[in-house]
Amino acid sequence: MPEAKSPQGVPYSDLPHIVNADGLHLFCRYWEPSGPPRALVFVIHGAGEHVGPYDEVAQRLKELQLLVFAHDHVGHGQSEGERMNIKDFQIYVRDVLQHVDLMKNRHPGIPIFLVGHSMGGAISILTACERPSEFKGVVLIAPMVKPTLHVFMAKVVNHLMPSLTLGTIESKWVSRDKKQVEAYDSDELVYHGGMRVSFGIQLMGAVSRIEREVPNMHWPFYLLHGDADKLCDIRGSHMMYEGAPSSDKRLKVYEGGYHALHHDLPEVAENVLKEVSAWISERLPVS
Repeated sequence: MPEAKSPQGVPYSDLPHIVNADGLHLFCRYWEPSGPPRALVFVIHGAGEHVGPYDEVAQRLKELQLLVFAHDHVGHGQSEGERMNIKDFQIYVRDVLQHVDLMKNRHPGIPIFLVGHSMGGAISILTACERPSEFKGVVLIAPMVKPTLHVFMAKVVNHLMPSLTLGTIESKWVSRDKKQVEAYDSDELVYHGGMRVSFGIQLMGAVSRIEREVPNMHWPFYLLHGDADKLCDIRGSHMMYEGAPSSDKRLKVYEGGYHALHHDLPEVAENVLKEVSAWISERLPVS
């Protein structure tokens, strides 16, 4: 049997990885602190991207003596699977829980946090909903809680042409920092193709589930969203913040902020890193 290789042709024996329940190899990254970790933080990336661009976030959290880990979702980055297409959104959630369990077994008895951006925010929310008492806190940067126009269009045409594509993610709306947009455009691990109608339907299903779950959200969360985000509607974050019964919830709105706040204008990106670090720090056990 030939050795499994990443979509880029690298043998998985040379890459950190896990194998999911469907037998697909998922590329992993780990940012380990110098001493025993005070907590575990799983970083969950968005649609079409990969874990690489979260290095700054992970490095900042690592400085707090936290062990940060992540993987490229199925069909993304250096993981196996059809590019940005999935038969069931729940696969993303299942794979996150598998990776969390693996790390929990290696580092028992310490708190676990989730940090998710965009579609990764939706995955984070549904993961926390499955195990509401397991996570010490969930940080959501511009989460996908309300569908975009692309996703609405997907619902309309699904019955006619499920394999049709609906156009690409507009990179100019990712960040107000031109350098970040250029980095996104030139990143070969980012999927630059069109979104399939069938994938849009999976996103619709995910946001519908989130809407139903809002009244059950008692776990701690911190929402950060730009009010000029054209990729994930900020009204979704407001809806979640206002509707969730959690006694530990916060919403920070960045005026003029675009979608990838952690890669927006330098002062915004720096503030996001500080906010995320401080919020998690406040919820760590006193050492």
